[in-house]
Amino acid sequence: MALAGFPSLRFGVVLFPGSNCDHDALYALRENLGYSADFVWHESSDLSGFDAVLLPGGFSYGDHLRVGAIARFSPVLSAVKSFAERGGIVMGICNGFQILVESGLLPGALVRNRNLHFVCRTVHLKVETTDSPFTQACEPGQVLAVPIAHGEGRYYADEETLAALERENRVLFRYVDSQGRPTPEANPNGSLNNIAGITNEGRNVLGMMPHPERAADRAMGSTDGRFIFESVAAALALR
Repeated sequence: MALAGFPSLRFGVVLFPGSNCDHDALYALRENLGYSADFVWHESSDLSGFDAVLLPGGFSYGDHLRVGAIARFSPVLSAVKSFAERGGIVMGICNGFQILVESGLLPGALVRNRNLHFVCRTVHLKVETTDSPFTQACEPGQVLAVPIAHGEGRYYADEETLAALERENRVLFRYVDSQGRPTPEANPNGSLNNIAGITNEGRNVLGMMPHPERAADRAMGSTDGRFIFESVAAALALR
């Protein structure tokens, strides 16, 4: 589904001290997908003019205390929360997911990988639902090849939260093998229920550990990440 080329749609990519996937995200949005995108400094409190906001991967504030713990107090997070409360689309990738969890915009926690090692490789993700602005350009059950790069990406939540996520169809992506099976071997970090990405109750906030911005250019070996950004663009274009 080719939905690139919405230059009027403007994405904001938040920059924290320690972000290191910011330029990857900006390049994917601008060069690979043809959207308008600009950086937003962490001290900014103004998100006016943006159609969607992306919190990129990296090591915000050096991951001091714990991942995302300091970034949650940045002035821009208040603006992000207000933006989300108004129905704005927010994407948190890797460290961005960790920040969204710390800030309370998403439930659960991201803890050390099961094997206590940093893991950097391409994994397979199953699209569990197309009922979201982040997956509507996908096919139900579609398997995507997307890279991961994290040491603290194991998703954890209590039983009640997990049950609610599953019951409300808010698990958007699950770690699977190439055949779409959620096996223990396909789970790179030990996430409960093989969870790789979730959304909030309003379905306008996404948190995912894999990096779709690193799978948007053929030179990177996969363009499957484009489905996620194209889904967002399609959702925004309909507004």
